[in-house]
Amino acid sequence: MNALDEKIVRATQAGLPLTAEPYAEIAKELGVSEQELLSRLQAMLADGRIRRIGAVPNHYALGYAANAMSVWNVADAAIDRLGAAVGALAFVSHCYRRPRRLPDWPYNLFAMVHGRNRAETQRHVEAIKEVLGDALNGFDTLYSLRILKKTGLRF
Repeated sequence: MNALDEKIVRATQAGLPLTAEPYAEIAKELGVSEQELLSRLQAMLADGRIRRIGAVPNHYALGYAANAMSVWNVADAAIDRLGAAVGALAFVSHCYRRPRRLPDWPYNLFAMVHGRNRAETQRHVEAIKEVLGDALNGFDTLYSLRILKKTGLRF
């Protein structure tokens, strides 16, 4: 990572300015053109030095008070296909595969769901059960009690 890339990461890691042209504002602060800033960000995304640029919402502040990690024990042979299907559901904010930790933790598919209340979140969990169908061998729903972390790695 060169010096400019590091400055760009430092300037953006805590969030973009809430202005009409956030990239132009950051570019001006760094003394580069907006196009150069965007090109450097694209290069870092392309080579994996940064994974994504995205919003990190506070679900509670948006009215989603029932946030739950649903954990699923699904057939390994179907997990890639099913994970993609679950991850595509509009109410799933993220979905990923994790290794089982037998005998106590048989779950290998995780999907975070959000609802305005537990009844809504439970309806989402039921919809996931339908997607998983016969490949489902068990599940649990773990509700959030509070936000513990809403930041990524910082320089």
